[in-house]
Amino acid sequence: MDSILIDNRGSWRIVTLNRPDRLNSFNETMHHALARALDDAAGDVDCRAVLLTGAGRGFCAGQDLSDVAAGDGAAPDLGVTIEKFYNPLVRRIRALNKPVICAVNGTAAGAGANIAFACDIVLAARSAKFIQSFAKIGLVPDSGGTWLLPRLIGDARATALAMLAEPITAETAANWGLIWRAIDDEKLMSEAEALAAHLATQPTQGLAMIKQALAQSATNTLDAQLDLERDLQRKAGRTPDYAEGVNAFMAKRAPRFTGRPQ
Repeated sequence: MDSILIDNRGSWRIVTLNRPDRLNSFNETMHHALARALDDAAGDVDCRAVLLTGAGRGFCAGQDLSDVAAGDGAAPDLGVTIEKFYNPLVRRIRALNKPVICAVNGTAAGAGANIAFACDIVLAARSAKFIQSFAKIGLVPDSGGTWLLPRLIGDARATALAMLAEPITAETAANWGLIWRAIDDEKLMSEAEALAAHLATQPTQGLAMIKQALAQSATNTLDAQLDLERDLQRKAGRTPDYAEGVNAFMAKRAPRFTGRPQ
């Protein structure tokens, strides 16, 4: 069974984590397959949005611990797993030159939760739960968790989530600002697909530059961010989609964006 499923909808695609018998926990095979899927989406100019979700009753339970257990009883080097797989995955998602929507269809635990938070817009079924489960086995939140959580919800909540490893509901996650919206379970995929289809009609180059600006704002000074906005706006103003947006506005019609750089 393929560990990653790809449903190409033309201008956008669905990428599904597909190890439902293991709550879509990551093993090395799934890491490689997801990396290929994201790289293919990044390189396809016709693909203008990506929707990430999970098969079965859960989104992702994080790392499949049986895949990193040392057979001879020696302590594993988990830093190798982080460096080889999880860090590149989060970097791929954050740097992808088009929107990444995440539809969390059940439990998102450990790295599974933080991979979801790394996406651009996150929807979750009301029955979904998010768990920073690392402390339960003596580990530290990874996959960007210690960077993302304080910035999304503040130090107090981030510390409690990380140290107590207690689950929070999709409603709480939405109220705290961890995700965009909690959706009735039966409507999750239809709403997520509609959102992906909508974003695939928008000015893709401009959306990619929004991602870049927001990402760099976390470490930039105000002066540096103002300069970045200037540079990105100059670049955005030279895209065909800007010209089309202005023409459509002046003509009082719907714009027909192509998403092309030129």
